[in-house]
Amino acid sequence: MKAVSVKEAGSIEVIEKEKPEIREKNEVLVQIKMVGICGSDMHIYHGTNPLATYPRVIGHEVTGEVVEIGEQVNTLKPGDKVVLEPIDTCGTCYACRNGRSNVCQNLEVYGVHRDGGMQQYIVVPSANLHKVEPDVPYQASVLVEPFTIGAQANWRGQVQEGDSVLIQGAGPIGICCLKMAKLLGAKCYITDLSEERLAFAKQSGADEVIHAGNKDVEQEIMSLTSGEGANVVIDAVCIPHTFELGVRVASNAGRIVVLGFTEQTSAIPQLPLTKQELTVVGSRLQTNQFPNVIKRLNQKELNVDGMVTHTFPVEDIQEALEYIERYPDEVRKAVMTF
Repeated sequence: MKAVSVKEAGSIEVIEKEKPEIREKNEVLVQIKMVGICGSDMHIYHGTNPLATYPRVIGHEVTGEVVEIGEQVNTLKPGDKVVLEPIDTCGTCYACRNGRSNVCQNLEVYGVHRDGGMQQYIVVPSANLHKVEPDVPYQASVLVEPFTIGAQANWRGQVQEGDSVLIQGAGPIGICCLKMAKLLGAKCYITDLSEERLAFAKQSGADEVIHAGNKDVEQEIMSLTSGEGANVVIDAVCIPHTFELGVRVASNAGRIVVLGFTEQTSAIPQLPLTKQELTVVGSRLQTNQFPNVIKRLNQKELNVDGMVTHTFPVEDIQEALEYIERYPDEVRKAVMTF
């Protein structure tokens, strides 16, 4: 079967490997139909993901069809449409014991620490698979994992109805954060440097869009919130400047959610953290967000129209990566098909 392997930084190829087989009673064989290309996949390819090991079959935004089930599996059957929850945890460390398995001390992520979904077939435990309704197209189900990232960021920021939320960055994850915040009843502002991305954000429900290259974001947010500031700031850009800006524009008792992995340091004064009693939290992967997102998708509450803009056959993975880098403003989400 075909698989996409990053042999080492800068080297990606389509290889032939043996089709996996069910070996444990709780396992499921899935035929992969579609895999999203995430920014973290790009970082693995370039060697800038500090968590990845090589060689690695990439891909963690995965949807497919159940082909075969182990004898103890009773939640799925052949023919079911599923999405992959791409994390394995130990279940015993402090984080796992406290319901935060997404930051398990021994966490392994499919496509990062172990081979992921960019292959024709994969065998995984049934607990890592979530069923979606048959009438949900693959171009929608492939987006479930990114939307769990957006749902997690909103959960970490304790977003609730009536909150004002600033989302920095209108890329795919920023849009996922936006759509989930709107479903919670928040008023949302979003920034970016791309007119096209801002236009799509407006189309996706943003109450106001701000071009960060043309306007002073701090002044705009303070004006839009009558001087109060944003109750929640979700930083999906994650460079020192945006982190520092998030602290400056947060309201009293505000929450700042950080999604990035940069190792660059930021200059954050202590005074506003104490004076305004700000909460600064990280957000990684997701905690029990798959059922929430899938329910909203199945019930047509979550509109993902226009999110997937480019589709490539697996043989064109190199072309796909080059296109994403060459035309970043044109690509919202690119997916690989088998």
